[in-house]
Amino acid sequence: MFLRLSVLLSALVLLASCAVPPDSPRFQPSGSLPRHDQPSFDEYVRDTRAWIADNRAFIGDDRHREIALNAPFERRPATQAKRGILFVHGLGSSPWYFTDMASAMAEDGWLVRSILLPGHGSRPADLMLPDHDDWESAVAHHTKLLADEVDELWLGGFSTGGNLVTTHAYHDDNVDGLLLFSPGFYPDSHYLFLAPAIAHFWDWLDIDDEDNIVTYRSLPSRGASLYYRSVSAVQKNLHAERFDKPVLMTMSQHDSVLDPDATLDAFQTRFTHPSSRFVWYGDTPAHLDDPRVTPLTSYLPDRRISNFSHMNVLFAPENRYYGEAGSYLMLENGQDDLTPPDDPDTLWFSAWGQRDADKYHARLTWNPYFLELLDNIREVTGD
Repeated sequence: MFLRLSVLLSALVLLASCAVPPDSPRFQPSGSLPRHDQPSFDEYVRDTRAWIADNRAFIGDDRHREIALNAPFERRPATQAKRGILFVHGLGSSPWYFTDMASAMAEDGWLVRSILLPGHGSRPADLMLPDHDDWESAVAHHTKLLADEVDELWLGGFSTGGNLVTTHAYHDDNVDGLLLFSPGFYPDSHYLFLAPAIAHFWDWLDIDDEDNIVTYRSLPSRGASLYYRSVSAVQKNLHAERFDKPVLMTMSQHDSVLDPDATLDAFQTRFTHPSSRFVWYGDTPAHLDDPRVTPLTSYLPDRRISNFSHMNVLFAPENRYYGEAGSYLMLENGQDDLTPPDDPDTLWFSAWGQRDADKYHARLTWNPYFLELLDNIREVTGD
């Protein structure tokens, strides 16, 4: 799932021979998708958890934990909330991706909800089941439910989720602003347009061992096609008109999935509100003259970090699964000809595909600037 889509989609001649799934429930779709149109968020969470319990191809023995980390959730503040935000995850990931941010924002007085996009939370093959309309419908329905409870409404999205919430915000006057983390506006692939055609001939673009309880590692071609639909929709809106409400956007210069420069250019030209902010993790962009852009170095040798990945911005260093001392380590990082060291204290961390003859790079899965990111959110949202 984390391999570059440009690599996957350009290797068409290999698909028929290598993208053959093993005989496992993980690579066979469930009978149906869960409902997302319940009249209350509590009912939606209850029904979705039950559906995950019935349909998930579990990876470990702790089924309760896997259900909890893939189900939609809500965080309520201690007092009556006047502001709310709906978070939407990316392709192959889960609502849990926003757990650290949700807890922090709830402490700041926000009502926070994170939904499950249809096709997720159960098994990679379930990405063969939804249409793009299912995703848009889920976002629209839960945006409306949250709007009915708060005076001020924000949407947040990671990667593909960033595309979905941005497209929705263009057409919903109730939305007051956006938080976008590695938004998938511009993929680093010239072949993504082929994804819908490929889906008619091959079921799978990538087959991997499924050992991550919060992320699919395998990718059906249907999933890439759905991402392409989200890209087409959001680009159509971006090209048609500017977005004049406050936006926080983050991007890594070394993102292996997206085109960071195109995203930065879109922020500067299409997202015009003076309170908007863009946090750029990497070297200071050349000829930068937009005071709304904050560059932060992503080379942190004291923490053995070479650069930032597509996904790491969302997670606090203390996160128990993806954090600095977390239980899950992404060793497969595009260095197939190198051997991981026996001593984990010699590992370096980076985006996918970083190569250095003297270092083995695991994926960076936490944000050393997480507290600063929370301050950026408070600045943009007026806390």
